[in-house]
Amino acid sequence: FITLLVPFAERRIIKMKILTLDKIYTPDVLDAQKERYAKAAAEFEKLYGEKPQYFFSAPGRTEVGGNHTDHNLGCVLAAGVSLDIIAAVSPADDNVITVKSEGFPEDKLSADDTDVKQSELNTSASLIRGMAAGFAKNGHKTGGFKAYTTSSVLKGSGLSSSAAFEVLIGTILNGLYNNGEVSDVEIAQLSQYAENVYFGKPSGLMDQMASSVGGFITIDFGDKDNPVIKSIDFDFAKSGHSLCIVDTKGSHADLTPEYAAIPPEMKSVAKFFGKEVLREITKEQVLENIAALREKCGDRAVLRALHFFDDNARVAKQAAALEAGDFDTFLTLVTESGNSSLAYLQNIFAASNVNEQGLTVALYIAKQILDGEGACRVHGGGFAGTIQAFVPDHKLDSFKSGIERAFGEGSCYVLSIRNCGGTKVIL
Repeated sequence: FITLLVPFAERRIIKMKILTLDKIYTPDVLDAQKERYAKAAAEFEKLYGEKPQYFFSAPGRTEVGGNHTDHNLGCVLAAGVSLDIIAAVSPADDNVITVKSEGFPEDKLSADDTDVKQSELNTSASLIRGMAAGFAKNGHKTGGFKAYTTSSVLKGSGLSSSAAFEVLIGTILNGLYNNGEVSDVEIAQLSQYAENVYFGKPSGLMDQMASSVGGFITIDFGDKDNPVIKSIDFDFAKSGHSLCIVDTKGSHADLTPEYAAIPPEMKSVAKFFGKEVLREITKEQVLENIAALREKCGDRAVLRALHFFDDNARVAKQAAALEAGDFDTFLTLVTESGNSSLAYLQNIFAASNVNEQGLTVALYIAKQILDGEGACRVHGGGFAGTIQAFVPDHKLDSFKSGIERAFGEGSCYVLSIRNCGGTKVIL
C-alpha cells in the first residue's frame, strides 16, 4: 500500500468542511433537499429506533477534459457535480459499521476486521471495509457507526457513484473519529485503495479526487506515484450555463474489448520508441515517424496517440481559461476535445456494432440545438452511455425537450458543478 503524495503547494490540509444546506445546494433545489434529508432521517429512525446525530454528503463527478489520457500518465480535468449521496449517521460503541443504502441489502461488518474478503469482491461491503482498513493503515482512528444512505448519483451515467460512496464512508470516519483532520486529498487516495484492493477494480484516482475535493480540479499523472492535484477557483453558477448529462440508453454489454483496446493501442506507439507510455514521448516524434508507425501499429493506434497529445495539452489550456474567467475559451476547448474523441480517439461508437450509435446521434442533436453556443462532448469512457453538454441557460428548455424527444423522458439530467466535495452537513 502506497500513500500517494501531493506537492505541498497543492495540498489541502484544512479540516473537513462543515456546511449548511444552502452552501451545498442551489436555491432552486433547496426545498427538495430539505425534504430529502428529512426523509433520510425518518428512514434512519425506522431502522435503528433513534434519531440520527449527524448528516454527511459526497458528490458524483464528471470528466471535463483529458478523455482516455490517465492510463498513459496524462492530465485530466474533472469536477464534482450537484448529484450526491447523503447519509444519516450515528456513532456506535461496538465498533460495528452498519450501512443500509436505499434499495440495497444492509451491510454489517466490524471496523477491526480489515482483511480482504474474496467473497466481498465487487460489493459495497468491500468498499466499507477497505475504507476502514485504509484509515487504520495510515494511522487514523476508526470506529463503528450506523448509517442510512440515499443517492441521486446515477449508476452507469459516468458520474461515478462508487467513488461518491467511498468518499462518503471516508468523510463519515473522518468526521466521527478524526476530528475532520484527514485531508480531502488523502480521503480520495484511501478511496482508490479501497476500490483497487478490496473491491477488485483497478481504477485510477480521478473519480475519487473529484468527489472528495469538489469544484474543478486538474490531476497530472506524470509521476504515477505522486500525482499533482490542483483546485481551480471558478464559480460555475455565474457562467450562465447548465451542465447536462444525456443518457442515450445504450447498453455497455459486450463493450469491454472496445474499452480494453485503447490503452494498449496507445502504448504500442510508445513502445515503438522503447517507452512504456505516451507521456514519455512527444507528438513531434510520432509525426516524424508516422509512416513507420502506421505500418507497425496501425492507423487507429496512431490516431489515438495523437488524440492523447492534443487532449493532454488541452487540459492545461482549459484550466487556464477557467482561472482567467474566460468561459468562452473554455467552451471552445471542450468542443475541440469532443471533436478529437469523435475523429481520432474513436470512442463514440463500437466498431463491432455500427448499427447502434446513440452517442453520435446525441452529439448531432446537441450541436443542432446549441447552434454555435455552449459545447458538447462524449462523457467518460465512451462507446455507449452518456454525452456531456454545457448549455446556455436561455436554451436549456429547448435542449432538454429536443434530447428527450430522441432518447425519452428523463434522459437529460440538468446539473451544476458543486464547489464542495465530501462534507458534514448541518441542517
